[in-house]
Amino acid sequence: MNNALDMIEAKVLSGQRLTREDGIALYDSNDLARMGYLADTVRRRISGDYVYYDVNLHINLTNVCIGQCKFCAFGCKATSDRAYSLTKQSVLDRIAKAASDPDMKNLHIVSGLHPDWPYEYYLDIIKTIKHTFPDMHLKGFTGVEIMHFVKISGKSIREVLSELMEAGLETMPGGGAEILDDDLRKKLCPNKATSAEWLEVARTAHKLGMKTNASMLYGHIETVEQRIDHLLTLRNLQDETGGLQTFICFPFEPKNTQLESCITRTSVWDDLKTMAISRLMLDNVHNIKAYWVMLTLPIAMLALGFGANDIDGTVGGEKIMHAAGVSSQKSLTKNSLIAAIKEAGRIPAECDCNFNVVRTF
Repeated sequence: MNNALDMIEAKVLSGQRLTREDGIALYDSNDLARMGYLADTVRRRISGDYVYYDVNLHINLTNVCIGQCKFCAFGCKATSDRAYSLTKQSVLDRIAKAASDPDMKNLHIVSGLHPDWPYEYYLDIIKTIKHTFPDMHLKGFTGVEIMHFVKISGKSIREVLSELMEAGLETMPGGGAEILDDDLRKKLCPNKATSAEWLEVARTAHKLGMKTNASMLYGHIETVEQRIDHLLTLRNLQDETGGLQTFICFPFEPKNTQLESCITRTSVWDDLKTMAISRLMLDNVHNIKAYWVMLTLPIAMLALGFGANDIDGTVGGEKIMHAAGVSSQKSLTKNSLIAAIKEAGRIPAECDCNFNVVRTF
């Protein structure tokens, strides 16, 4: 294994692209410190010492969902005691309250796949938010949600995305990718977008000029090989379109899901290894996010030494991950984020939607 790591290190230091076999060899290795060193080297080369964050609010419109994915603790049927659906006015009220903070500039809007809401509801929500809060950056709707809109509207992916962009949608989050392997998706989430559909949404968005994120949900029933293949699929998409801004690896939280009785939460060791391997394999994606909500802030700060250069933001109002019982607090202040980044020896960088640095601290 040391010989394999020696060859991988030589590739990384000379800027060569890693192969599928290299990725699997990294997962087989227990030399976490060396992987961290290599990932940190690539991070420094690609993004320097900046750590990106923003002041953001999450709006989860409803938890009523036809998906019923085995790994999800958020979605439920309309008859559930947990079910909720926000009215347009309640959405506007939440944003208005958050907007009292002059630093609040970013909205993150994702939702369940509601069985009864028409496509026009979502389009109207975006139009209304953008009209009422024109200075807010609207990031919204995963590839899975876009495919739901396609099916309920009878429109094409291109038509749906074009209409949402015209309404005010500016970027897309990376959720819903999970693991881009259809055999696995049939077992875990058979009622939502296939791998090809998720990729086609991202590809179409990029062709229309919209940047998107991408993600990986790991630590459930997938294999190491499926993780690496997922990363390679995203790398190929980025080679083709160049439209991926940020990659986020989400560790699976089994609490309150259908898999709770048979899956144990991944270890910090696996979290840091996956972060490092993601940075090493995704050589064409600028940003790797350590999502502190899932990792906790201390582990997210540690992940900054394993290839990460982005920790998301204040994350007010987030419900999806917290439904699975994540142990981190529900939101952070801007000053808390800045202090944590500085303590990690890095430069806090506020950026615009294209990751141009607006100011540093």
